[in-house]
Amino acid sequence: MSDAPSSFVARLRRDLGSIESYAAMIGMLVGAGIFRVTGDASQRTGPGVILGYVVLAPAVLASSVAYMVFLSTRLGEGPAAEYGCLRATLPGARVAFLCAWLKMIAYLGALAFLSQTLADYGLEFLRVTSGVELGGERTSMWLALGVLGVFLFVHLRGVRWLGRLQVAMCALLGLSIVVLVVPGIFAVEAANYRPLFPRGATGFFSALPALFFAYAGFESIAHAAGEVRDSTARLPRVVLRGVVVTTVIFVSMSVVAFGVLPQERLAASSAPMAEAAAVYLPTGAASLVALGGVLAVATSVNLTMAIPARIALVLANDRLLPPILGRVDAGRGVPVPALVVTVVLAGLLLVSGQLGLALNIAVFALVLVYLLNSIALLALPSRNPELYASARTGLSLRVQRIAGTASVVGMATLIVLQLIQDFDAMTSAALIERWSSGNFACVELVVMWCALGLLLFPRGYRAAP
Repeated sequence: MSDAPSSFVARLRRDLGSIESYAAMIGMLVGAGIFRVTGDASQRTGPGVILGYVVLAPAVLASSVAYMVFLSTRLGEGPAAEYGCLRATLPGARVAFLCAWLKMIAYLGALAFLSQTLADYGLEFLRVTSGVELGGERTSMWLALGVLGVFLFVHLRGVRWLGRLQVAMCALLGLSIVVLVVPGIFAVEAANYRPLFPRGATGFFSALPALFFAYAGFESIAHAAGEVRDSTARLPRVVLRGVVVTTVIFVSMSVVAFGVLPQERLAASSAPMAEAAAVYLPTGAASLVALGGVLAVATSVNLTMAIPARIALVLANDRLLPPILGRVDAGRGVPVPALVVTVVLAGLLLVSGQLGLALNIAVFALVLVYLLNSIALLALPSRNPELYASARTGLSLRVQRIAGTASVVGMATLIVLQLIQDFDAMTSAALIERWSSGNFACVELVVMWCALGLLLFPRGYRAAP
C-alpha cells in the first residue's frame, strides 16, 4: 500500500460535514458507554465509577493525539489513515495488518453487544411508557437481530442517510441528557455515594477495563474520513473536542445516577439511566430519558456498523482480504458486500449468546491497538519524516511526544489489569473445561484471532503489488 489513499476512495461519497462528524463521534461514545457500561462496572466498584471516568479521560485524550496527527496527514483523506500510518511507521507489514484485523473483530463484537443493548433499552422503554413487559432472552435476541436489519437498510441507502439519522438521534439524545441531569442534581442524596469504593482498590482497578469501553471508539469517526468533506482539517478538531464533551457527559450523568439510586439497584439494572430517571421525574420526562437511552445506543450501533466494513474495504484494496469486500457501489458510494458480511457475522455472534465475552474482546483488542498507534506516533518523525511533514495538527513535537508517552503508559496499564483478570480466569479452570463452556480469557481469544489473521496474511500480501 502506498502512502497516498488508494483509488477506491474516489468511489466513496463525501457527504458528511462537521455536524454529522460531531454527532457520529459523540453519539458513538455516549451510547456505547454511560447508558449501559455504568451498570456493569458498578458491580465491581460502585460509585467509584465516577472517579473511573475521570481517571481514564487523560489517557484517552493522550491516545487521541495519535489519531489527530494521522488524520491530518495526506492519509487522512481516506479511511486508511490508521492502517496506512502503521504500515509506514512500524517495522513489518504484519503488525499493521494485525491491528486492522483485531480492530475489525473488536467492532464486530461491539456491534453485537450494542444491538443487544438497544433491544434491552427498547423493551425497557416499552415498559416505562406503556406498562407492557416483554421479557425473555429469546425476545431480546430477535429484537436485536431486527435492529441489525434496520440499520443495514439505512447504510445501504448511502452515507448521507447514515449522517442525517445520526444528527436527528443525537439532537433528541442531547435533550434527554439535559432532562436527566439538570433536575437530577437536586434529587441527589449524598448517602448513596457511600461507600465510594465498596470493594476497595482492587474492585476499582478491575472496573477500569470495562469502563474504558465507554471511551473505546473515540477514533471511530476516523474510519469515515473518506466520506467527510475536508477531512484532514476537520476531523482532528472533532476528535479532540468530542473526547472533552463526552467526558463531561459521562461524569455528570454518573454523578446523578449514583446520587439517586442505591448502587445495588444500578448494578442489577439493564437500563440504569432510565431507572434512575424514574425516581425523580414525572412519567412523561422519565419516558423521554428512557427514549434517550434507546437513541444513545442506536447512535452507537449506527456508526459501529460502518467501521468493520470500511476496514475490510481498505484491506481488500490491499489484497489482504477477498476482493469482493473491496467493491463500492458506484451510485451510492457504499461498500455493499462488506456491510452485508459485517451484519451476518454480528448476527451469528448474537445467536451464539457470547455477548459478555464480545465486550471483553472489544476492550482488550482496542486498547492494544491504541497502544501500538501511540508507539507509531512516537516513531513517525524519524521513521517516515516525509509523511510526518504533511501533518497539519499544529501540535508541537514536544506535545506529541508527551501525549504519546502518556498514552503508552496508560494503555499498557489497562492491558496489565486485564491480564491479571485473565490470569485469575485461566487458573480457575483447565483449558479443556473452559473450551467446552466457551469461557475463554480475553488474551486467549486475541491470540487465537491473531493466529488466524497470520494464516490469512501471507497469501494475500504476496499477491499485493
